[in-house]
Amino acid sequence: MISKDKITEIFCSIDEFCKVFEPAFQKKLISDGKKQRNRAFKMSQSEILTITVLFHMSGYRTFKHFYLHFVKEHLRSEFPVTVSYNRFTELMQSNMLPLVLYMKTCCLGKCTGISFVDSTPLRVCKNKRINANKVFKGIANVGRSTMGWFYGFKLHIVINDKGELLDFVITQANEDDRAPLKEGKVLKNIFGSLYADKGYISKDLLEMLFDQGLHLVTGIRNNMKNMLMDMRDKILLRKRSVIETINDQLKNICQAEHSRHRSFGNFLTNLVASLIAYSFQEKKPGIKFETENTSQLTLFY
Repeated sequence: MISKDKITEIFCSIDEFCKVFEPAFQKKLISDGKKQRNRAFKMSQSEILTITVLFHMSGYRTFKHFYLHFVKEHLRSEFPVTVSYNRFTELMQSNMLPLVLYMKTCCLGKCTGISFVDSTPLRVCKNKRINANKVFKGIANVGRSTMGWFYGFKLHIVINDKGELLDFVITQANEDDRAPLKEGKVLKNIFGSLYADKGYISKDLLEMLFDQGLHLVTGIRNNMKNMLMDMRDKILLRKRSVIETINDQLKNICQAEHSRHRSFGNFLTNLVASLIAYSFQEKKPGIKFETENTSQLTLFY
């Protein structure tokens, strides 16, 4: 269960962001010259975003049960004024923009020179229900991963050696894993070495990233010639499984993937909130290592 101190920490962080975001957002709005109602909501934007994130840290499997039986009953002191469940779901989706900006500006870690990249499928329904799915008709498509065929999207994430998220991007299920790297969508602030699996093998991609000062390190396939690799890169490449652990936590703990979406906006809100919930996780999967300059020996734990 979420502690009171953790709830306060998350709310204060989001509230500080909203105090800066809301005035800046209002200045950018284009007016049509007509008078519009600007009545204040019962719940503040900070409260709405906080509850949205808390759900992905609570352990509840459905948001309705979490909101009605936890927020309204056990968090009355933290959220004294609440709206109905149907109204809250509307407010939650209407605040998707500040949720994404908060994730991008306040929840991403810093690159340390050691980064890992990987993609994971986001299934929106079971395969036998693909033809009956109407929520994502014309939006999602069929792709294939190492676990087989699926219907939905792909989540590409980049992490550092501390397990912190550096960036993320969502693509179609049938898009090549190397496409976001070639387009530079997730590598704006990444430097040093980037470790990936065999699906990222590409001579053109390797040369392009090398020109940008980024060293792409991947394994080799069985039909490829052996190549020389620094011992440090060889050991760190074996530690690449840490990003698989993070993908597993995003899906099974933070609920980044489920089949209960009722709209595409709900899907995006759920995904971004799960990433924010992971960023507030106290213990993240990471790699601890020390380097001895005298013997040039790197110790991994």
